[in-house]
Amino acid sequence: MPSRASRRHGRDRDAPDGAGPQVILRPTQLPPAKIIITLSPAVTPIALLVASNIFMTFTWYGHLKFKSTPLVLAILASWGIVFIEYCLAVPANRIGHAVYTTAELKTMQEVITLTVFAAFSFFYLNEPLGWNHAVGFTLIALGAFFVFQRC
Repeated sequence: MPSRASRRHGRDRDAPDGAGPQVILRPTQLPPAKIIITLSPAVTPIALLVASNIFMTFTWYGHLKFKSTPLVLAILASWGIVFIEYCLAVPANRIGHAVYTTAELKTMQEVITLTVFAAFSFFYLNEPLGWNHAVGFTLIALGAFFVFQRC
């Protein structure tokens, strides 16, 4: 198999001159460069949990905007969405456990869930959030603060 460099230059170094097909790639035919973003082990699980929670919130509450849709269809659609959520949540916990305790991961999950849910509820479902919600969420955030304190 020719190397990537030899294919890029349009010749197969393993084949004798004149033997076999030649691949000539012009600059406009080269595949686009991939941008790889590397996050630290402490940040990666947070980013994955945020993405996971967006899918989870749509799975659990997105169908409320479509109440006329049959329940079985809402359940099937939710199963499809939750698969994506699990594909993000499982790696988030696996990667995060190298940096965080299980209790810290679960606490992050809950705080992220409430944050995503509050935004979803307000912007997608058009439901107002009152002072009582703010106080309740603040108390949960205060609890999260204590979970992350080292004894």
